[in-house]
Amino acid sequence: MTPFSYARAGTAADALRLGGDTGTAYLGGGTNLVDLMRETVARPARLVDVTGLSDTIEETDGGGLMIGAATRNTALAEHHAVRTRYPMLSRAILAGASAQIRNMATVGGNLLQRTRCTYFYDTDGSRCNKRELGTGCDAVGGFNRIHAVLGASDACVATHPSDMCVALTALDAVVHVDGAAGARTVPFGDLHRLPEDRPDLDTVLQPGELITAIELPAMSFATNSTYRKVRDRASYAFALISVAAALDMEDGRVRDVRIAFGGVAHKPWRAARAEAAIRGSAASEGAFLAAAQAEFADARPLRDNGFKPALAARTLAAVLGDLAKGDVA
Repeated sequence: MTPFSYARAGTAADALRLGGDTGTAYLGGGTNLVDLMRETVARPARLVDVTGLSDTIEETDGGGLMIGAATRNTALAEHHAVRTRYPMLSRAILAGASAQIRNMATVGGNLLQRTRCTYFYDTDGSRCNKRELGTGCDAVGGFNRIHAVLGASDACVATHPSDMCVALTALDAVVHVDGAAGARTVPFGDLHRLPEDRPDLDTVLQPGELITAIELPAMSFATNSTYRKVRDRASYAFALISVAAALDMEDGRVRDVRIAFGGVAHKPWRAARAEAAIRGSAASEGAFLAAAQAEFADARPLRDNGFKPALAARTLAAVLGDLAKGDVA
């Protein structure tokens, strides 16, 4: 591990004062960052501990929730308002990692976790443009079963690892950010980047910017929502495919819908095509499958992950079918 200095911030202003340069990393629970440092993938010269920032979950004037960035994942998943009004978010968090990690990990840190691509972590023998820009991407011609089928580029085919972020994308969350240029908000769907020719940049955050809160807008039909994760084993595994969905029904037809996929792209994937295809249609397996197939019309499977579009379509159809029947517990 590369030597580093450490400082603890009591407020966002302290964190910005201590961490305003590119050599500094903000430390929440450390469940991803410390691993990256051990593997020498990340080499910050300075860590600024931000676990002293807000960890409250408060009602907003608009009927939503404001979640402090230092809130632990377990606390968010177990919060009554989240479980009852945004069940997809609670289920997404509980589908991720182990209970011990959820107890340590922070919401702000979850948004910034990095890909679990094997080649990204292999500092000794693999080329990775995300780790070292310009070296190449060994995943393209290597073992790429877990990799992206949407939005990838020749420079990078990695997927985003978070479960929570898939639900936050479907819920139209808003990220509150502070930095040297002042405070701003970022729509959640715009926070993470597709790789293009700069896969080393995961988000649109500027150097030194700090996530201070995540806002959930009011969404009445989010009470009829869920998260389903398809993975190789029942626990502590990253998604091959995941679906976060909320469904609003009226007289057997879909009045409104929200859908996001995990495990398919460099960022949580908002399924805008599928949503447009489903709105106004009768709730049927055929309609749901057709909508998913439209979403994956531009998919570019690799050698080992050609199963993903069909698996995503079947998973979405099953999830929406359950929501339409009210069968989600």
